[in-house]
Amino acid sequence: MEKLHQGDIILVERIKDPVLVVSKDYFNLSGEIIGCVIFKTCTASPLHYYIEVGEFRGYAQCEKMALLDLNVRGFKKIGSIQMLDRMEISDTIQGMFDYI
Repeated sequence: MEKLHQGDIILVERIKDPVLVVSKDYFNLSGEIIGCVIFKTCTASPLHYYIEVGEFRGYAQCEKMALLDLNVRGFKKIGSIQMLDRMEISDTIQGMFDYI
């Protein structure tokens, strides 16, 4: 199985839209990932992060994280986001769980 990294964009069997890998590399070694679906269009929200990689554009919806077992699903890597985008998305996800 191909090694996946945080920030990779993948196409997953039986999922219509691309998925952004948000889990850390160490977690991904298990063959499972936590990912956010990327939609081409969506409503404005602090939890929707715009991504542009080459000709690919869309919005990662951080509130729609899901655990995906890639040991039982086919997938294909189609790109990767920049480090600054990874940091922003990680901050957005962490912000959903902060205590205030």
